[in-house]
Amino acid sequence: MFPVVYFSFARGDNRFVHDLASVNFLTLAASDVRIPALSGAALYGKGVFTTVAIHDRTPFLWEKHWRRLKENSDRLGIDISDFPEAKTREALDELIRANLVHDGRGRVTFFDESPGGLWSVDGSASKTSLLITTADPRSQAEHFRLGVSPFTINSASPLAGVKSSNYLEKIASLATARDGGFDESIQLNERGEIAAACMANVFWLKDGELFTPDLATGCLAGTTREFLMENTAVSEVRSGIESMHIADEIFLTSAGLGVVHVSEFEGRILKRQPHPITELLRHE
Repeated sequence: MFPVVYFSFARGDNRFVHDLASVNFLTLAASDVRIPALSGAALYGKGVFTTVAIHDRTPFLWEKHWRRLKENSDRLGIDISDFPEAKTREALDELIRANLVHDGRGRVTFFDESPGGLWSVDGSASKTSLLITTADPRSQAEHFRLGVSPFTINSASPLAGVKSSNYLEKIASLATARDGGFDESIQLNERGEIAAACMANVFWLKDGELFTPDLATGCLAGTTREFLMENTAVSEVRSGIESMHIADEIFLTSAGLGVVHVSEFEGRILKRQPHPITELLRHE
């Protein structure tokens, strides 16, 4: 039998529980979802997730998201073998219908509920749970300001390139950027190379050529990043922050944001000319 899948509903007070017998799922209100307090997920943030853009009630680039979930869970030793791709996608589709999501985003998270290694509990069996949630699209500033983060990315970290549930460092970096009057900020790695924004991949245009950081910088292999690189000419580079200071245009990309055309970098107003990168997702 397929394990229980938790659906969380955030649409007003419409909270309910019912069994979808055809796929063996359980739907729950967000307030009813629980994970064990002594699990690796609760103690250490041991889990992996992906945020999927939803367009016209359909998860965008689902195959890429699933491949990364599988690769990331393998790297962290999280067993998701009880969750077949087809059943997980069916669960996401059902939640999209139940929450009446036409255009928005979904999050698929696998939590490691096995006991934490330093706080193990006798008799506790290894187990993985799945949480799927939906939400409206992320809001975007009309005049998007980008800065440089004081916090670096460690390209040698075991979490480099993994979309882990241990996300507090990213959240703190984004909060610092917003406290400084920016909407996002660029993070460098320990070698001073451009890696990514706090919660997005970055592309920049110089003299008509498009660039993005190489994965060796420690940036996440974003699904939107991959899609854009499959459909337009992009050079992967390892470059210092000076490249951003002389860039003609800068773009941030993620499933939640789509493609954001940055208006201002470190106080410098940027050009915002039409470019194929801003149209690819819309055409798709």
